[in-house]
Amino acid sequence: MASPRVGSPTPQEVSDELRRVVERWHQLPLDHALSRMPSVRVLVQSLADRVAGERGVPVRPVPDLGPAAVMDQLAVMVFELFRSRPTTDPAGVADELAGIRRLL
Repeated sequence: MASPRVGSPTPQEVSDELRRVVERWHQLPLDHALSRMPSVRVLVQSLADRVAGERGVPVRPVPDLGPAAVMDQLAVMVFELFRSRPTTDPAGVADELAGIRRLL
């Protein structure tokens, strides 16, 4: 298992893949980003649902704040997932992020 970065509960392999996704997102033309938003939002909501489950709170929809904010939402949900459940499989989350990156 990869160790978390200093000051962050997120394992390095997940942080690296998240960085790649964010970099790719910022390279997209707006129309392309808008067409990929639904897929990214599905992952954001899935992560939020897992965090809610770990915390024993009701699942709530993540608000759609548009393409300018969705990468921040993704980063927050990844951070919160590893903060809520440090034993989360980093390879699985990195694979989910890589899938989104390939989709972009």
